[in-house]
Amino acid sequence: MTKDALRKLYLQKRQALTEADYAQLNFQLYQNFFFNVDLSFINVLHTFLPLQKNKEPDTWIIVDRIRREFPHVRLVVPRIEASSGTLENIFFEGLHQIEKNKWDIPEPKQGVPAASEKIDMVLVPLLACDERGQRVGYGKGFYDKFLATCRPDCKTVGISFFEPVERIDDVNALDVPLQHCLTPTAFHTFA
Repeated sequence: MTKDALRKLYLQKRQALTEADYAQLNFQLYQNFFFNVDLSFINVLHTFLPLQKNKEPDTWIIVDRIRREFPHVRLVVPRIEASSGTLENIFFEGLHQIEKNKWDIPEPKQGVPAASEKIDMVLVPLLACDERGQRVGYGKGFYDKFLATCRPDCKTVGISFFEPVERIDDVNALDVPLQHCLTPTAFHTFA
């Protein structure tokens, strides 16, 4: 399938989730994350903050536990730089620095910037991914541009409610594949 077809299909699938299903899938993602992801060697972790109107996976529950139980991990959250089409990474200090932008995406209104080369792991938003680690987002390319600036050993973990599809047909040279994808029931590793 093409990215556009997958984008439409998976936005519909997310919107069709009941509140109970959404809560259950988020809890399973949370459990599966802490079961499969070793944070011992992670010093700086970048995570997206969920766009709740699109029923994105709730990373807030992961953020909360990391802050409580893994004090050595510094969290970084993105801020969209619309004029350049890029993400700025800001160290997360607390809820007081977060506000919704014009697209309703929660992001830091201020804070200390974090250099991409300092980031050890990125939790990547996606609508769908395939069995090769290629992903479909909202189509603006923010994460592909950002991931291209990260160190080669930076771990990338896509987070999805749904299992990977067989193949995304219209992948291009600017698409940066994931190393892993976390779903409620699996932790996929791509070659």
